[in-house]
Amino acid sequence: MRPDPFRLIVLSSKRGNYLESDVERDNMFFHRHLKRYYVIVLLATILVILSVTGCGTLSNGRGWGQDAIYPVDLKKIPRAALNALLDPQTFVPAAGAIIFGLSKWDKKVSHWATENTPIFGSVQNAQNDRVYLEIPLYTEVFITALATPSGDDSKDWISSKLKGMAVEGAAELVTAGATSLLKVTTNRTRPNGGSNSFPSGEGSAAFSSVALSNRNLDSIELPQEVRIPLKVVNVLLGTSVAWARVEAGAHFPSDVLAGAALGNFLSATVHDSFINLPQDKPYGFSIFPAKGGAMAQVYFTFQSSAIRQSSAIYRDSMADERKH
Repeated sequence: MRPDPFRLIVLSSKRGNYLESDVERDNMFFHRHLKRYYVIVLLATILVILSVTGCGTLSNGRGWGQDAIYPVDLKKIPRAALNALLDPQTFVPAAGAIIFGLSKWDKKVSHWATENTPIFGSVQNAQNDRVYLEIPLYTEVFITALATPSGDDSKDWISSKLKGMAVEGAAELVTAGATSLLKVTTNRTRPNGGSNSFPSGEGSAAFSSVALSNRNLDSIELPQEVRIPLKVVNVLLGTSVAWARVEAGAHFPSDVLAGAALGNFLSATVHDSFINLPQDKPYGFSIFPAKGGAMAQVYFTFQSSAIRQSSAIYRDSMADERKH
């Protein structure tokens, strides 16, 4: 690794004789402990998810996956696509990919990342550790699908799980196929000289898993204090996988950002179109009468159960006010 004079000066001013070898040793410490941390996160996730039985039903009395695939409501597809497009996990990385792709920062950040490898310590570590970050993401899709409530009858439970998992498997296949098609079409040269750089296949696969796992978590009866951290960890794991590809010199930032947007968009669209779960609208507009006039309301749904409860309380309070 080539020494970075600025980093040496800064580190020396803070800790005295702190040389590049010390930086490399700290990076290797992170690398050695990454496997241990990943195992801990994976086991903790499994224990938390499996603490629920996977029995019971959803809010509409049906099981997860019970209504998947058939009947097909073609009107759901454009709605699901629009919702997926408006999802911050789609439009934020998509906007980032456009900004990086149209500026010189794409190559600058790529070069800086491979030269300094600030997270993984070396190009080789970034290549190897990416696998340890992907495994919990891919595993969690399966585990969370099993933990979703699919009824108490064993035959219905198995049938529902198979149909739900078929939809999620199709979502991942659609994502992989679209990514491969774009790679061949664009044939962008990678930072390390390879081909088919855009978009990142690892980025799209990782955020496909993030989208599916987080949707499954929404169907599982979990406290908010558990669900939200799990969903945040999933996003962080997906981001780490994407950044590892940049540090490894395999992709530009715009490649992984585009892959993340594509993975979330396609997987969310397929999932929400065909798994047929009871869902609240992610956004809405309503006008209702109030004392002395009318009130308009614009709302966004971030957590369906919480919004349902708060909306019910709000409606009750408004009804009481109108009575008085």
